[in-house]
Amino acid sequence: MPEPSWSESHSYSVIDPTVADKLGESIATSGVTPMPEPRATAGPRSDRRRQKAAVLLTVVWGSTIALHSVSWGLWLVLGLTTLMGVHALRVLRLRPHVAPLPLDIDGSENCPYVSLLVAAKNEEAVIARLVESLCQLDYPRDRYELWIIDDNSDDQTPVILKQLAQQYSHLRIVRRGPGAGGGKSGALNQVWPQAAGEILAVFDADAQVPADLLRRVLPLFTQERIGAVQVRKAIANAQHNFWTRCQAAEMALDSCVQQQRIAIGGIGELRGNGQFIRREALESCGGFNEATITDDLDLTLHLHIQGWDIEFLNDVAVLEEGVTTAIGLWHQRNRWAEGGYQRYLDYWKPLIQNRLGPRKTYDLAMFWVMQYLLPTAAVPDLLMAYLRNCPPLLSPLVALAIGFSMLSMMMGLRRTQHRPLWVQGWQTLQANVYLMHWMLVIATMAMRISVRPKRLKWVKTIHHGEGSPLTTSGSSSR
Repeated sequence: MPEPSWSESHSYSVIDPTVADKLGESIATSGVTPMPEPRATAGPRSDRRRQKAAVLLTVVWGSTIALHSVSWGLWLVLGLTTLMGVHALRVLRLRPHVAPLPLDIDGSENCPYVSLLVAAKNEEAVIARLVESLCQLDYPRDRYELWIIDDNSDDQTPVILKQLAQQYSHLRIVRRGPGAGGGKSGALNQVWPQAAGEILAVFDADAQVPADLLRRVLPLFTQERIGAVQVRKAIANAQHNFWTRCQAAEMALDSCVQQQRIAIGGIGELRGNGQFIRREALESCGGFNEATITDDLDLTLHLHIQGWDIEFLNDVAVLEEGVTTAIGLWHQRNRWAEGGYQRYLDYWKPLIQNRLGPRKTYDLAMFWVMQYLLPTAAVPDLLMAYLRNCPPLLSPLVALAIGFSMLSMMMGLRRTQHRPLWVQGWQTLQANVYLMHWMLVIATMAMRISVRPKRLKWVKTIHHGEGSPLTTSGSSSR
């Protein structure tokens, strides 16, 4: 098991309802740069999440069992499959938005000021590479700053950062004490109010970024409705083993689905690493939610509720290390699943009030059914099919989900890789078999959070510095 801390790709906590409202109240001790006390926890109360999860699980299981008991149950499933199939076709058929031209930096005084934020704990293997690359971006030196929040590292990370601070004048280092709370969200909340940027960018310590990243991303913020931009993520050590190869294909699937959903006016999502946020938009959300399992997914929904859009940039990629073991992947995906599920429990009221608007609400509902409802309902569906000696009632929905996944992944691979079609086809087939683990992850997670109370515990993914340094912008084909 990884040592207790917090995750980079998706920071998370296992939250005891009795302490959820106290997160963020701990006083962080000052480090290289003195800082004020961290902000109070942003976001909804979490003291009834377990009760809401139990109610939702009961409704899903009860409804699935009931559908097996009525003559029109199959017709209802076929109707829902048709409705979702039409939406899936709409998602797949539209052309994604074309990225604007890179920002011209000849007149540097007109370039937006950007603050780059990195929360790091025990990252001696990767922190120097990241700092050196971020301090040498193709962008005016006087128009951006880099903040590294050292979350009480006990390896060589503080020593390395101290040496780097002597080389780069726009590097600012904050060290948190052992009593600082809130994990990654708490670290970011401690710094972003003090940062000067009108655009805030968040990276993980293992990120590898192209030199022209800021020039590629910032033109998207000329649209006032854009509250955040997520850059495409890719796996740096994709050829390490079967697990990392499948994660690379999964990233391609995610990038395609993100682009297509945004193209139809649906939901764009943040992914933690390589996310850019407009300061005004973050302020409207009250900062990062310290009482959530995945701060990026929580902020995604909060931004949309506040009326902002999230754009996606596919033409460049931020590389990160993939998980190399099955047990590590299981723990990571359980965190991601719980965080994604948790936000619906937290924001259900504004969602049912249609605060997102018709298009986004419809899109969110369709993907919620596919990602969360279907795996949760699969357990009672299979049980009833066994007891009644009949095919699973939800088979049409499962077939639709698999078909949509395969088509989207193939499209994503075609846009991000230059490999023979048959190679991409084989990669798609392998990766979709691998993706079946999500069914088990979601199903077990939905049951677990409904019955078992949690204590606050932060976990991090160990980074080893795998993958080749990124030297180009990583342009993708369309």
